[in-house]
Amino acid sequence: MKEFTIGSNDAGQRLDRFLAKAVPLLPASLAQKYIRLKRIKCNGGRVQRDTRLQAGDVLQMYINDEFFDKPRQDNAYLTVAAPKLNIVYEDEHILLVDKRPGIAVHPHDGAEYGRTLIDHIQSYLYQKREWCPRQENSFTPALCNRIDRNTGGIVIAAKTAEALRVMNQKIKDREMDKRYLAIVEGTPKPKEGSLRGYLFKDAKKNRVFVTDRPQTGAKSCQTNYRVLTSAKGLSLVECELITGRTHQIRAQFAHAGHPLLGDGKYGKLDKRFDRNYQALYSYKLTFNFSTDAGELNYLSGRTFQVQDVDFAGEYFPDYSLK
Repeated sequence: MKEFTIGSNDAGQRLDRFLAKAVPLLPASLAQKYIRLKRIKCNGGRVQRDTRLQAGDVLQMYINDEFFDKPRQDNAYLTVAAPKLNIVYEDEHILLVDKRPGIAVHPHDGAEYGRTLIDHIQSYLYQKREWCPRQENSFTPALCNRIDRNTGGIVIAAKTAEALRVMNQKIKDREMDKRYLAIVEGTPKPKEGSLRGYLFKDAKKNRVFVTDRPQTGAKSCQTNYRVLTSAKGLSLVECELITGRTHQIRAQFAHAGHPLLGDGKYGKLDKRFDRNYQALYSYKLTFNFSTDAGELNYLSGRTFQVQDVDFAGEYFPDYSLK
């Protein structure tokens, strides 16, 4: 419990507005709940959110100590009152989340404070009391893979340090099969094949370039693909990443003359279609462990799939992903 004594400069403010300034990590909806539950009191008694505070009033707050910390990126999860997650699978070790396009996975993607996928995941686990930050010396729930802001799909979150270690190693050793759905312009030929080349990243321009021949600083890249269906000058394609380079699928298909629908960075926006971001989704994940995975061995051979990929149903309503 912490107490605040109201001084002359804070007198006259509504309680809810004072809380927003004095305890910025406490979401407004949660503050209202705590007021209703008498976990926030004034002078030892019940108080209302619109109560005007007076000089000398003493506020008692029976809330977790974390909320009194100064706002930082690593405690942004506290500002998420109601986590919004599309959970594909969850157990005591991992969490698979279907990230919708438009949401950044990490704050360094330029997302606003408290609005990233990891903020919502950490808030979810904190509110479930599966993760208690003040009882941990160093571990925080973390993402094992990442997806671009405007790309959707399955993201793996580790709930324990051991799960994080194992997952990171399995991803590094390519013991996972990740499949993407994409809509490309035209119809690739052959309808099943492999795109190979060399990819160079220009960090200043935040884009990559694909060449057919090796160049200094370029890394090899390979994407296997299969055309699932075609209509109206577009094709729904399943992609398998053999290498996992930045913007690999987008850049390789553009280089092959089949840019992704809605991808203004590597192609041109087609005015015939109402889409201004890439039609790309990491929709299927299979754990193909070829070596020991310790406490995660039970996942070996299991496949998880997102059934609702918006653009697939919008542009190819007669095709089923099931």
